[in-house]
This record gives sequence, C-alpha cells and structure tokens, in this order.
Amino acid sequence: MRVIVLGAGLLGVTSAYFLQQLGHEVTVIDRQGAPGAETSFANGGQISVSHAEPWANPSAPLKVLQWLGKEDAPLLFRLRADMRQWLWGLSFLRNCTPARTRHNIEQIVRLGTYSRDTLQQLRAATGIAYDQRTQGILHFYTSQKEFDGALAPAEQMRALGCERQVVSADEAVRIEPALAHIRPQLAGATFTAEDESGDANTFTRELARLCEAAGVQFRMGHHITALREAGGRIDHVEVTNADGRFERVHGDAFVLAMGSFSPLLAQPLGIHLPIYPAKGYSVTMPVKDAAMAHQVSLTDDEYKLVFSRYTSERGDRLRIAGTAELNGYQRDLNQVRCDAIVRRVEQLFPGAGDASQAQFWTGLRPATPSNVPLIGKTKLPNLFLNTGHGTLGWTHACGSGKSVARIVSGLAPELDFAFTGMPQRSAPGLLPAASKA
Repeated sequence: MRVIVLGAGLLGVTSAYFLQQLGHEVTVIDRQGAPGAETSFANGGQISVSHAEPWANPSAPLKVLQWLGKEDAPLLFRLRADMRQWLWGLSFLRNCTPARTRHNIEQIVRLGTYSRDTLQQLRAATGIAYDQRTQGILHFYTSQKEFDGALAPAEQMRALGCERQVVSADEAVRIEPALAHIRPQLAGATFTAEDESGDANTFTRELARLCEAAGVQFRMGHHITALREAGGRIDHVEVTNADGRFERVHGDAFVLAMGSFSPLLAQPLGIHLPIYPAKGYSVTMPVKDAAMAHQVSLTDDEYKLVFSRYTSERGDRLRIAGTAELNGYQRDLNQVRCDAIVRRVEQLFPGAGDASQAQFWTGLRPATPSNVPLIGKTKLPNLFLNTGHGTLGWTHACGSGKSVARIVSGLAPELDFAFTGMPQRSAPGLLPAASKA
C-alpha cells in the first residue's frame, strides 16, 4: 500500500519507519523544513514509563483551583472563550475519579513498557545514537504530601511490571549525588532503573535519515490544508508545497500524526478528537560546573519538571522541561514561567548550569483529558490516528509507531491497549472518548 503519514515529528517518523519495515510505500508530509522541528524539538528527553500518573487524578481539581491566575503555576488553565477548552476541561474533571485514574495509569504503563522495549530493539538493530543515557529515572520529592501521594500510584505501576521502587532520601542522594545540596529538604524518592533519557530531536532526525535511505519520501515545507473524503474513504490530502503551489497527494491509507493540530484536520470529517494544546516550556543551558550537575535523569513532581543531561561532541548540556499552560495555539514565551524554571534549577543545583546562556523554547503538547493517546482506526476505513500523546510522546513514540503500522497493515497489535476503533482485550468500559472516532 501507499501510506501517507501526516506529520514528521516523533510519532510521524516512527510510524513511517515501522510502516516501511512492513513493506509499505511511505510518504511523510510536514510544513517544517526538517523532521522533529515542533513538539519534538526540545522536550524533556525522558523515556519514562514511571511517569504514568495522569494529570487528571483525584488530587488535581483542588490543585488547579489553587493555581488559577498564578503565572508560574505548574499547570495553568488560562480560561478563554473557547468551547473546545471548556469541553476538554469538563472531560479532564471526569477523569479525576479514582477508578478512571487507575484505568488510565494501566493504559499508560502498558504502552510505555512496550514502547521502551521497542526503542531498545530499534537501537540494537540500527545503532542509532541520540545522546542516550540508560541510568534510570529518579522522581524526587521536597514535599512530604507529594511524596505520600506518589506511593499508591507507584505501587500500582509495580503491579503492572514497571519497577518504580520507593527509596529513602539518603538512597536518592546515593543514586544521584548532585541532590546532596537539598538532602535536608528531601522527603523521599522513587527510582525506576529501566527508564532512560536522550535527545528526542536528534533521534527523530537520525531515524528520518534511516527511513529516507530505505526509500521513505519526505515532503518537507508542505502545508497540509485538508483531508478530502470520497465514497466513505479519504481520497487525498491537499497541501501547498514549498513554492506555494497547490497539490493533491493520493494514497491508499493515511496516518494522522500532527499532534495538537490533528483535531483541526479531523473535525471537518465529523471526527472529534478530545485533544487540546498544552504549551510546555523547556530550558537548555551548557553545564558550568560538572560536579554540581546531575547525571541521572530526574523528575521533580511537585514542580512538574524533568531534568536530562546530554553529553556528546556538541557539548555538555542540561535540558529542563515541563509545566503546562492551556491557552490555545499561541506559542509566545512567558518570561515569568521561563524564570521560574531557571530559579528552580538554581535552587536544586546551584552553579551547575550557565543560566546566562540559557535557551528557552515552547511547544504545544497534544493533550487528551485522560493522558491516554489516540492510536488506531477511525470511522473512515483508511484513516488512522497516532496522536494525543501529551507529555509522553517520546516515551510512547516507538510503541505507538509500531502499533499503528500493524493496524494499518491489518495485523493485530502486540499490545493490550485501548486502541481507537478496536476492542480492548481487558478492562473494557472505560475507553477514551475518541475510541468511537
């Protein structure tokens, strides 16, 4: 089959890779000049199966109310006259029940574990390099309340096969000596030795290079304007090319992997995807004092920040990313939020990074209310989804790409997951809303 993949971020490129591996003729279309140039450009770098507790959980409604109007809040709902935002928010609240939270954690852990295994297999097969580190991920807590709240989700994750072990503050410092500076403030930590980190943008571009060498076509600088239906199927996608000329691109199957922009293309087809952009921030700075800088990838759950370190011929860099701002599709840098991230880094690791050379970035994460992504079939038999991964696009990319490639090929996924348009093999009854797509 000729398969057209819409989007050249992590999800689009991994979809293309696995589709080509299954023998399809694949074309990838994206408006940017290079793969991985939007949401996949400067994310937090974690392959984090342990980061499976969704934003929507029983403690979230009170926190969101407390954070309203605070410019530096970890999760900021900037209320707008936007019906999509309000409907998303209502669905978010519905997902805050204990039962839905448990179900969503189960889906996120299953996909994350499968995806991490798939990434490791891909790395072994191709030798792809992307500043990866395989030293695990340490979640640390400077609030006793936050630490106590993490224990039950960590226990559920262990029951699902994610070995997120609870460790003492002293053990946390042993695992990551750079935390010694804040040892008196540490309430405790969890450690997942199997988790990893690496530069998602480098991975995306290197994998795209491998795809191209294998025959995948990349049409970069092409703006996708519409999907056109004929006879109950997608007939073609309309684009304007790099020269501004209008084109129709025909295919046998289409994979929608355009992140936060996926709902805008799907809605005219009568497919309503519960995705809303959650603007995330990241800071990248050179390492200034290697002795103070962390080696292990870290998660600061209280402040909703993740920390990775990239060391290669391009230099020694710290990447700190996180927070979420629900404010439509604008990507303006909010300096208050940027400064809050830098301030937290200085509190935790004083002098580790050169803040005077900090580079700031924002990206629109495609968030579903449940944090469970939308992967699989739609009501149109040749249109498939691989979108809605929120903050876990890097964690879930390889497993999602391999799964959607199998679904497009008429093969059963290797994973028991709430795929859209397909029956789930266990725990039915709480599928994401878009499973009816």
